[in-house]
Amino acid sequence: MTLIKVGIIGIGNMGSSHAKLLIDGKIEGATLKAICDPNQEQLNVISRYSSGNVQTYLDEEAFLNESGIDAILISTPHYDHPNLAIKAFSKGMHVLIEKPAGVYTKDVAEMNKAAKESGKVYSIMYNQRTNPIYQKLRSLIQSGELGEIKRTNWIITDWYRSQSYYDSSEWRAIWQGEGGGVLLNQAPHQLDLWQWTTGLMPKRVHAFCHNGKYHDIEVEDDITAYVEYENGATGVFITSTGEAPGTNRFEIVGDRGKMVVENNKLSFYRLTQSEREFNATYKGGFGSPECWTIDIPINGNSTDHQGIIQNWIDSILKGTPLLAPGEEGIKGLEISNAIYLSSWLNEPVELPIDADLFYEKLQEKINQSTFQKKNVTKMTLDVSGTH
Repeated sequence: MTLIKVGIIGIGNMGSSHAKLLIDGKIEGATLKAICDPNQEQLNVISRYSSGNVQTYLDEEAFLNESGIDAILISTPHYDHPNLAIKAFSKGMHVLIEKPAGVYTKDVAEMNKAAKESGKVYSIMYNQRTNPIYQKLRSLIQSGELGEIKRTNWIITDWYRSQSYYDSSEWRAIWQGEGGGVLLNQAPHQLDLWQWTTGLMPKRVHAFCHNGKYHDIEVEDDITAYVEYENGATGVFITSTGEAPGTNRFEIVGDRGKMVVENNKLSFYRLTQSEREFNATYKGGFGSPECWTIDIPINGNSTDHQGIIQNWIDSILKGTPLLAPGEEGIKGLEISNAIYLSSWLNEPVELPIDADLFYEKLQEKINQSTFQKKNVTKMTLDVSGTH
């Protein structure tokens, strides 16, 4: 059987986890051949785990040019994703990037262009797309069961992080190192699912970001965003890393009822007739359409990161359709860029955003920063169950 020779660049929390999946034989059709990271100790940890069967590189160029890999999994800090992917495509490699696709849409668009020209298999680590609850939600909405969408609301505040998490690396939670906070590190999953399940991208965003509200960081750890859609629907997105216990509740209201995802359940409050039809024909004053409460059966389990990596390898070997095509990473990033820009300008912004203006404002954040990280204790954290 042909084995795809995979290399991983960035052996931090996520990169270490992905490496162990490959070393443990959890990904059919693939083998981990090489890893790259500027931290020798992190390389040593994975080398020992593989009993010395994986090549290690401190130098990025040597890794790309000498390792002999067919495909690369990029799990470096966010700013590096597009540049590394473009280099890999130029060398004929297949690419899987960690989320987010990048920090700003301007260079992600260049990455997408390079991917298209290369003809290689290009995916993004949107592991939440493997969750059968969101797959079922998307299927029901796309089939028309909910009718025309009127409102979306997502409260996702169960991304709690302690100060020690932010202190585990010098690049975390600073504009120059990470490029953002909860919107770029934790919530990209929900920003992706928000538009993937509904099929709707906002046309206008008005948002409020609070930087360092609950932690000693310079980026946002609490946001509230209001959005408007082309069809007249509206939505609210709230996320934070400073609330305990947190909430994860996603509501989508249509003219045929309401769907709610919460506590690993999908509930459908289904109207027996369209609310718009009822509104136009009902003559009794007080009253509302008949509603059935349905607990939607969900089959299967989320395969998480393993599922996305396996899907990527299957696409390389068998042409299997990608669950998370890399080109789609720009959609969630466009929403997060719009949220930042609206907050920075203190006014609503239209989508697609002015990519040059966003880049300019981000550079101002970086150049004007006087933030100094204190008490950094570098460590690789166990990410099991956190994503």
